[in-house]
Amino acid sequence: MTRTPLTAPLFAATALLVVPALSGCVAAVVAGGAAVGIAAAQDRSMGAAFDDTATYSAIKGRLLSRGVREFGEVDVQVVRGFVLLSGRVTTEEEKATAEHIARHTEGAREVANELLVQRPGGVLNNLNDEWITKSVQAQHIASPHVRAVNIVVETYNGVVYLLGTARTEDELRHAAEIASRTSGVQRVVSYVELIGHELGPATTVQTGPAQ
Repeated sequence: MTRTPLTAPLFAATALLVVPALSGCVAAVVAGGAAVGIAAAQDRSMGAAFDDTATYSAIKGRLLSRGVREFGEVDVQVVRGFVLLSGRVTTEEEKATAEHIARHTEGAREVANELLVQRPGGVLNNLNDEWITKSVQAQHIASPHVRAVNIVVETYNGVVYLLGTARTEDELRHAAEIASRTSGVQRVVSYVELIGHELGPATTVQTGPAQ
């Protein structure tokens, strides 16, 4: 994977930010964005949203047909054919199966497999993750720098996943930084597409301490 300095045109394509919570280090990987659902307020055409929803429904249905116990904690998000799998499975085989299903579903252009292999989270862990999700969402809504309707928030084991679109580089960074400063967050993985740019080759960028 090619490494480039931060001064390179990082946001000429879609960006994935990985932000260690409350630390000064930010890593960015150019990749796809992800979100699910049809919302007129979102910066996405209704046709694209319809296609993504059809892909989501097909993947989710195929997963659940394999077993609710095995794949009930797998979340699926889709934007412009880019599929993000997050949540939990109990074995590496189940993780691979979920990815195989996603990759071989019509409408899926690319798949990011962020599934955790571990036992079910339990009530307390799930409640904590839900609190983090609601807190980040509330902060996004309150922020003048983030158009919250375009960003979906998911949390597992303190790892926050941001999915959707951003209108500017500053908005993309603000969304990730808000999540990274939220109590209980261990890490932020943000698949966010910068509106108006085509997807480019995967590029990893490691920055120094944030200013």
